[in-house]
Amino acid sequence: MSGKNKHVVPHEKGWAVKSEGASRAGSVHKTQQAAINVAREQARAGRGELFIHNRQGQIRERDTFGNDPYPPKG
Repeated sequence: MSGKNKHVVPHEKGWAVKSEGASRAGSVHKTQQAAINVAREQARAGRGELFIHNRQGQIRERDTFGNDPYPPKG
């Protein structure tokens, strides 16, 4: 699933969508929400995970599409 995971990360021109392990951004967007919308659809289509980073680069939110190896209890 590693190549299907998408990261929304800060970029000099706004926010970038990167595939896990990629050195370059797949796309760049003016707003974080626009980048999240694109990354969410790509992660859903690839049945991967979506990682949303804050301005400091730390993961602030994540979402799993497909088979979650650690589903929440209850």
